[in-house]
Amino acid sequence: MKRATSAIIGLLLLAGCAGDVKLPDQPAMYVDMARPGATLDTVAAATMISQYRQNNGLGAVVVDPELTRLAEQQSQAMAARNKMDHDVKGPLEKRLGASGYPATLAVENVSAGYHTLAEAFSGWRDSPPHKANMLKNGVTKLGIAATYAPNTKYKVFWTLILAST
Repeated sequence: MKRATSAIIGLLLLAGCAGDVKLPDQPAMYVDMARPGATLDTVAAATMISQYRQNNGLGAVVVDPELTRLAEQQSQAMAARNKMDHDVKGPLEKRLGASGYPATLAVENVSAGYHTLAEAFSGWRDSPPHKANMLKNGVTKLGIAATYAPNTKYKVFWTLILAST
């Protein structure tokens, strides 16, 4: 009986300590980007894509601020035109060259209508050409962006650029 009482007291003490830990409201992959002020966690995106790549025998990718800036520009341009299109600001190779980004290899995924990172990732994973881009051998960096445009058909426009230098 003493052991059972001691075990219960120990569990109650541990439960009391757990109350002090602040957990995030929700995982970054489930943040609804279709709302004002929503912020995409690019590190969480890189982690998710890196784990997917590693599960498929490929190397990890890291966030590149310049690629992220270029992805933001592409997402914003698609939102401004209410059109999902790789070439809305010109072909990827041209956009990279104009920015001075020294890519030796680069691929891009765009999408629209997905509200969360998890949805966008799943859509890309389930599309053979987008999956091939995420599993491109040799890429080491990424830039990702989601732009919220409430008065558009899709509401959220996504761009993922994977590259190596």
